[in-house]
Amino acid sequence: MRQVFTVAAHARLQKFLAKNDQKTAVEVLTPDASTREYFRIIWNGQSAIACVYAEQFLAAEHNYLDLTALFLANNLPVAAVYEFDEALGIIVQEDFGNLILRDYLHQSDEPTRDELLRRAISLIAKIQSTTALAFEMGSIASRLKFDEEKLLWELNFFKTHYFETLRRAKLSAVEDDGLNNEFNELAIELSNRASVLCHRDFHAANIMLDRKKRLRIIDHQDARIGTVSYDLVSLLLDRVTEPPEAVWLEEKKQFFLAERDILGLEKIEAKDFDYEFQLQTIQRCLKAIGTFSFQSVNRGKTYFIPYIKPMFRIARLAAKKAARFPQLQKIIDSELSE
Repeated sequence: MRQVFTVAAHARLQKFLAKNDQKTAVEVLTPDASTREYFRIIWNGQSAIACVYAEQFLAAEHNYLDLTALFLANNLPVAAVYEFDEALGIIVQEDFGNLILRDYLHQSDEPTRDELLRRAISLIAKIQSTTALAFEMGSIASRLKFDEEKLLWELNFFKTHYFETLRRAKLSAVEDDGLNNEFNELAIELSNRASVLCHRDFHAANIMLDRKKRLRIIDHQDARIGTVSYDLVSLLLDRVTEPPEAVWLEEKKQFFLAERDILGLEKIEAKDFDYEFQLQTIQRCLKAIGTFSFQSVNRGKTYFIPYIKPMFRIARLAAKKAARFPQLQKIIDSELSE
């Protein structure tokens, strides 16, 4: 099915290039998990990326175009859009190259990794400084929020796809009721704290280094209003095989709060931020486990499985630090003991 879509996308791209008098070789890039296909082309004499969507779109309602305009308005390093075609479902954008931050971190020494993470953390603060502008511009992101409904949907996605899809073992009625009550509490608290613009998927695989080793943000089309801690949890705890040491994590949190202060953002007490960070860690880790479970079973991406138990360990530790959610802790203990 994917190959069929790639062929059809390539045909649409060729039609688009002919329509714009662009003669260029076309390089098929590794597709992501979405319904988009990416190709490297030459556009008006320079390298560019052509993104071919599954269907046509309206520019005024397109999240990627909307969010790109918003991010660029606040000088955030996202790809410039060179051209788009609504009927053919194509966007041509700036080419950042092939170097993904996650890969570069794996091959770097500790000082380099620390410096790059600090630069990425600074970008989170800069994204949050864009919140007021999002509302002023009427951005799509200002009308989307990690509200109670959205957070609960993600938590229930975890419950369904970890226990039923991956484990093929439903919870007991007592466990299910207890977990539902705790999920409701968690969703309400996090929804009440949602106040700033978030990238929503800000991890090292969605950050690139350009040819001058500058950090560049990609996959920002799903940005919405969420908690102050959301993107930081994603950056520091996504797809790890071992929970990070407490001292390391604390240093990164303190640096982030200092970066917010530099930008004149609302002051947050460290203790309150730490509590929110624990709550958001639980929700984000469970959401990730649900995604890993779904992708492993339904799309054959079994390389996600090794990340599941570390995510459980991190969520359990966060629940213990917050002194909350005993039913969840009990269920996680059971899963980790097997």
